[in-house]
Amino acid sequence: MIKKQTGNLILLLTALIWGSSFVAQTTGMEHVQPFTFMGIRTVLGGLVLIPVILFQRRMQSKAQRRAPEVQRHIDRMSLIGGICCGLVLCIAGDLQQFGMTTTSPGKAGFITSLYIVIVPLLGIFIGKKIPKIVWFCVAAALFGFYLLCVTEQFTISTGDLLVLCCAFFFSIHIMVIDHFSEKGIDGVLMSCVQFLVAGGISLIAMFALESPTWAHIFAARSSILYSGVMSCGVAYTLQILGQKRTDPTSATLLMSLESVFAALSGWLILHQSFSLREFLGCVLVFAAVLLSQIPLPQKNIRTQKTSME
Repeated sequence: MIKKQTGNLILLLTALIWGSSFVAQTTGMEHVQPFTFMGIRTVLGGLVLIPVILFQRRMQSKAQRRAPEVQRHIDRMSLIGGICCGLVLCIAGDLQQFGMTTTSPGKAGFITSLYIVIVPLLGIFIGKKIPKIVWFCVAAALFGFYLLCVTEQFTISTGDLLVLCCAFFFSIHIMVIDHFSEKGIDGVLMSCVQFLVAGGISLIAMFALESPTWAHIFAARSSILYSGVMSCGVAYTLQILGQKRTDPTSATLLMSLESVFAALSGWLILHQSFSLREFLGCVLVFAAVLLSQIPLPQKNIRTQKTSME
C-alpha cells in the first residue's frame, strides 16, 4: 500500500509539472517564436535524459545485464522507435506551440487531454475493439469541446483548432509508442532519441523560417529551461518511477490531471479564467477523459505519455 501511495504521489507531481508547463510555454512565446521554443526545449529534454540512461546502465547488477547481442537489438529498436516517435512528436509539439500563441494554457491543457479519448477511436484501424462506454465518452468530449471552444456565433479560434490537431497527433504518437513497446525497447533511451529528433527538426525550421536572437532566447530562458528540463527530462523520469509503483488505471487517471493543473496554473500565474460556458466544457472534457479509462484499461491501447507538455 505504501508503495502504491508513493507511486501515486510521484505521478501527481508529474501531472503538476506537465500542467504548469503550459504556462511556461505561453510566457516563453512572449520572447521567441514557436519553432525556436519547441526546438530548444525539446533538445534540452533529450540532453537531460542522457545522464539518466548512463546512470541506469551503470547501476545495473551483473545479473540484470543483458547479453551483448540482446542489448544491441534493444538499442537498435529503441533508436528506430525514437526516430519514428520523434517525427510524430515534432508535428504534435509544433502544432501545440503555434496553437498556444492564440489560446490560453487552461484551454490548451483540456484540449490536449482529448488524446486519451482519440486513441481508442484510432484503434479501430488496427482491429481494436472499442467498449461501448468509450463512444459515450467521445460524445461527451465533443460536446465539451464545443462549449469550451466554439463561440455562440459558431466560430472557433485558430489556436484551438491547432491544439485539437496536436491532440490527434499525440494520439498517433501513443500508438507508435505502443507498437515499439511490444518489441522490447529501452523506454528512456527511446524517449531521449525522440526528443533529440523532434528538437533537431524544429531547430532546422527555426533557422529556415524564423529569426531568433540570443537576446530573445536569453529573455525566455526560464520558460525554456522549465519546459525542457522539468517537463521533458524530470517529469518523464518521475513518470517511469511512478508507474512502476502503481496500477495502470491509477497512473493514467493521475496523469490526466495535467489539464486541471494547466487551468489552475493559468489562473494563479497569468490570472486567466473561464466563462461559465467554458467551465462546463472543461468539466465535460475532463469527465470524458476519466470515464474512458475506467473500464478494463488493460485491454485498451496504453496511453503512456512522453511529457511534451
